[in-house]
Amino acid sequence: MAHELATKNDMAFIGDTPWHGLGNQLPRNQPLEVWQRAAGMDWDIKQTEVLFNSASGDGSNMLNLRLNKDATVLYRSDNHEPLSVVSKRYKVVQPKEVLGFYRDLVSVGGFELETAGILKGGKKLWALAKTGQETMLAGGDKVKAYLLLATSCDGSLATTAQFTSIRVVCNNTLQMAVGESKGAIRVPHSTLFDPAAVKQELGIGMTSWDIFMTNIKALSNRPVNKFEAMSYLVNVLGDASLPLNDQPNQKAIQTVYGLYAGEGKGSKLTSANGTAWGLVNGVTEYVDSLRRARSQDNRLDSAWFGTGAALKQKGFEAALALAA
Repeated sequence: MAHELATKNDMAFIGDTPWHGLGNQLPRNQPLEVWQRAAGMDWDIKQTEVLFNSASGDGSNMLNLRLNKDATVLYRSDNHEPLSVVSKRYKVVQPKEVLGFYRDLVSVGGFELETAGILKGGKKLWALAKTGQETMLAGGDKVKAYLLLATSCDGSLATTAQFTSIRVVCNNTLQMAVGESKGAIRVPHSTLFDPAAVKQELGIGMTSWDIFMTNIKALSNRPVNKFEAMSYLVNVLGDASLPLNDQPNQKAIQTVYGLYAGEGKGSKLTSANGTAWGLVNGVTEYVDSLRRARSQDNRLDSAWFGTGAALKQKGFEAALALAA
């Protein structure tokens, strides 16, 4: 996970302080309206027409404003900061809808909101709820199941409901990719977001968690030797057609190997020490905490929704192949 966000007021949480103290801590069992204020989500997405200057560009100060009838500007209602320019067909999901998605799950489904916030000044919005499902691997290695809902205002992310696991010892995140569904439901912004339909399609019965739990237990029981470990890392992080000494991503490979071999959080637990599960967690810790990023805001964005998430998924699938 990221170690910081843009500002403290871009996130709210309950329980232990995450990400080195950033965010507003809340008591448990707060109404969603309190969450909305504390997480920096107490505003609406507004839209207005797009005007552009069609002046000749001859250096004069003349303005010739014209209307683009096919586009609209999205902006925040509180500070009027622009979020994006989109087509008029773009279906907006409001910040309050992201949190409202969890209302019935929290009240009758046994879920508990744990963190919520915004990224990139509000261009992405997310909330993460604990499902109540968890498992304990050998050596006290606890893994909990969460449900992440996220959306964007700039077209960079469909509204996505995603089962996600968090390894307690290090806060590493890993999507529960199971079968063809990849553990996620995605609603493009060309269609209206229907929370009830998404919940039905997800199947809150957590079948995906049961499969994921079986998989990670198999990984924790699969010992690997040094040759297998390096071959895995080259396959996930490098170019399998080149020898180890010629790998273009040599630094990343060595960093992840170090995390796997004892430097990583939880790497000495029985479940991870010299196992395929340890390899997966070396990759996830690298992506969530150490991989180069322009900012910690971008790191979290990548780890959950971008190239970092794809890299973690590649690592998980490669480990499953190793354990098969």
